[in-house]
Amino acid sequence: MPAAPNPFHGLSAFPITPADPKGRVDTEALSGLVERLAAAGVDSIGLLGSTGTYAYLARAERRRAIEAAARTLAGPSGRRTPLIVGIGALRTDDAEDLARDAAEAGADGLLLAPVSYTPLKDEEVFRHFAAVAAATDLPLCVYNNPGTTHFDVGDALLARLAGVPRIVAVKNPAPPAPEAAARHAALRATVPDGFALGYSVDWHAAGALLAGGAAWYSVAGGLLPAPCLALCRAARSGDAALAARLDAQLAPLWQLFRELSSLRVVYAAANLLGLCRAAPPRPILPLSPADTDRVAAVLHGLSAAA
Repeated sequence: MPAAPNPFHGLSAFPITPADPKGRVDTEALSGLVERLAAAGVDSIGLLGSTGTYAYLARAERRRAIEAAARTLAGPSGRRTPLIVGIGALRTDDAEDLARDAAEAGADGLLLAPVSYTPLKDEEVFRHFAAVAAATDLPLCVYNNPGTTHFDVGDALLARLAGVPRIVAVKNPAPPAPEAAARHAALRATVPDGFALGYSVDWHAAGALLAGGAAWYSVAGGLLPAPCLALCRAARSGDAALAARLDAQLAPLWQLFRELSSLRVVYAAANLLGLCRAAPPRPILPLSPADTDRVAAVLHGLSAAA
């Protein structure tokens, strides 16, 4: 069977997953978010990532979300935007089931985090990823998110994982700009040619892309695709001056992300922009009215700068 294409390049936009207080996904609202991102021309859509609150959704609801997104992307818009789906779970067999669900429901790629309760060892993570990668024919991206999973995929482990069939990319936290070039070069030396090194952490993304990053996995991209696309393209083309200007325009949003958490901010922003009516899953609480006003002020400023 020929190798699946690698969808892990460019701007991958991560929308929220609107759901009711019982965790039932609002597929109509989700479809609207997905359609908006596809129309903006993002390079992929990252469904059910951390911003998509995958860990708070039952298996059946995750599948409903994937099916709704896939139906939307298969519509008459013409361009088929790749759909990358998060399949993280505590148990390996559950993650395998979620991978198969995603493949059957229309995903183009998989995003797997080493979710843990009991702290994991490198060999346990390796075997977990190898088993899930073997469950489907879809390409898989290693989702390294130590701030959430409390496991950091080190360089030696990533080098082993990069040798597993269908594991073709990593989503790493982007380092601060002064460290980006050296860190990217060191990581590049440990993985095969063609293995896609991508980055999250929106406020460090510009430096990582300028250093050679293949992808930006963006929370803000799921909310404000146009300025994030402009920043991604400027940085990937090597235009450091333009990338710096565009990054500076988004700096007030990055500040809110760092202070209030990006998840809470994007829920507030999605409501303020009229994109949907949704609250984060409990026990996560929405922002206070005062902090919501701060988000509104930043959105207004970004709109004025556009």
